[in-house]
Amino acid sequence: MALTASKAYQAASAENWVGRKDGKEAAYERWGQVVKILDLKEALPELKRSFVMIGYCCDEGVRRNQGRVGAAKGPDHLRVILKNLPVHHPAAIKIYDAGNIYCQEGDLEETQTLLAHAVSRIIAAGGFPLVLGGGHDLAYGHFTGIQNSIGNQKKIGIINFDAHFDLRAPDAGSGNSGTGFYQVAMELKAQGRPFYYLPVGIQRISNTKKLFEVAKEFNVSYIDTSLLNAGNLPHLLPQLQQFLDRVDVVYLTVDLDVFSAAQAPGVSATAFNGIEPGHCFFTLLRLICQSGKLRSLDIAELNPDYDIDSRTAKLAADILFNVLLEL
Repeated sequence: MALTASKAYQAASAENWVGRKDGKEAAYERWGQVVKILDLKEALPELKRSFVMIGYCCDEGVRRNQGRVGAAKGPDHLRVILKNLPVHHPAAIKIYDAGNIYCQEGDLEETQTLLAHAVSRIIAAGGFPLVLGGGHDLAYGHFTGIQNSIGNQKKIGIINFDAHFDLRAPDAGSGNSGTGFYQVAMELKAQGRPFYYLPVGIQRISNTKKLFEVAKEFNVSYIDTSLLNAGNLPHLLPQLQQFLDRVDVVYLTVDLDVFSAAQAPGVSATAFNGIEPGHCFFTLLRLICQSGKLRSLDIAELNPDYDIDSRTAKLAADILFNVLLEL
């Protein structure tokens, strides 16, 4: 079903961006004063040099995966933080809010299809999608949208900051928040195309032996969470650059459970000893952004029900803030 005919899609409201105002001059501006509203049911303008947020209000995949539900409320929770961020990105960059896609009656698959359609339309108009999640089942729809928009000629590389591989086989054909990249891999295999996938922040305590075996079967190299520290950057940066050199386009996905529970308590599955959102992480993020290949980004698994002092939302906002500075 197209977005134009779906009740699951709701355009954004300007009221969501009413926040603190220190003044009207550019030097005083905050995101809430510059974000524009975009309705995906209408014809899209030229979106060159534009970042377009689309909320994925779905945690059905988390429920199927027996996780802590609540991430469906993540997109609006994140907007509350984003609206008061100061504007430091170049004036030529525009930010749009394209509203939310909601999961209706547990129909995860339809929600993913709608997300794919939204992402494809945004990219076709020249925009850069920022998908706000929502469960990590958004990955399958997000990748599909990228692939549909750029065709089969370019090699799409997926970089996934995550404590989990998300390479589980769907149960009886029913996907969940842990199956997204398995589904992508199998579709690419059916098309006779390679699967370029780099998980960063993997924890053994968060993945069964079988998942490591599946990763090996798919020729997936990964970066263990224990290696993600500033002292190891001389080894990490060449490894990341090698992956970037193999692909034409990069899809970056950040599952917030990759971070320590102290910094990111508001997720579907916390990692008590996850990575720190410090120099190492942001150095790797900067390399990805400055590669010239980053085409789309999502933030996954933000769960407001467990987000103490909005720490996780503030971390997600910090990531988006820095991406806009680096691209």
